[in-house]
Amino acid sequence: MDAAELIAALESLASDEEREKYTRYFPPDPDAPFIGVRMGAVFDLAKTALDLPAGELEALLEQPTHEVRALACSIMGKCAARPKTHEDRRGELYELYLRRHDRIDQWDLVDLAARDVVGGYLLERDRSPLAGLAASAFWPERRTALVATFAFLRRGELDDAYGLAETLAEDPEPLVQKALGWVLRAAGDHDRGRLTDFVERHAATMPRAALRAAIEHYDRPERARILAIR
Repeated sequence: MDAAELIAALESLASDEEREKYTRYFPPDPDAPFIGVRMGAVFDLAKTALDLPAGELEALLEQPTHEVRALACSIMGKCAARPKTHEDRRGELYELYLRRHDRIDQWDLVDLAARDVVGGYLLERDRSPLAGLAASAFWPERRTALVATFAFLRRGELDDAYGLAETLAEDPEPLVQKALGWVLRAAGDHDRGRLTDFVERHAATMPRAALRAAIEHYDRPERARILAIR
C-alpha cells in the first residue's frame, strides 16, 4: 500500500467513541485532529507497511490527522527495530525523523520512534547530535534526546543519559520532565548509587514530576528523604 491507501485504511477504522477517548490525553486541536482509531489498530496496520518508501512516510507525516502521523512514526520505529533492516534504511529513517521533526510534535509520536530510529542508529556512531536536540527550543526535540537514550540503557550504557539529564534537569516543559524521570529511573535500575548521587545533587531544583518518577523504585523512607532535600 502507498500513503493514500494507508490513510484510507485508517479512516475506515475510525469511530466517534474512540475519538472521544483521546480527549483524556490531548486537548482538542483543530490543526491536528483525531479521527478515532485505536492505537492497537494503528500498530497492526504499521506492521503491514514496514518497507514503505521514505517519500511515502513523509507524505504521512505531512498529514494533519494525528493517527496518520502516529502510523508513520510506528512504521519508522518498528522498521528501525527489525533486525533484518539494512543499515542504509536505518540511516534513511534517522534522517527523515530529524528533518521532519516539525511533524513529530506530540509526546506519543516521539515515543513511538525516538528510541529505535534515533537512539538505535546512534548506537555505534557519534552521539553528539543528541546534545543539539537537548538544546533545542522545540520541546519534542528535547524529549527525543532523552527517549533515544533508552537504546543505550538497554546495553547498560549510562553516560549519555546522565549527560543529557544534567542539561535538562530543570527543564520547564512537563512532557520533558516526565521523560527525564523515566530515563533516570531506567538508569537507576542499572546503578542505584549513581542515580542516588544525581538526585541528591538536583533534588532541590529538579521539577517534582521528574524527581518522583526517577525514584519510583526506591523504598518509601528513601523516597521521602530525597523529596525532603531543599
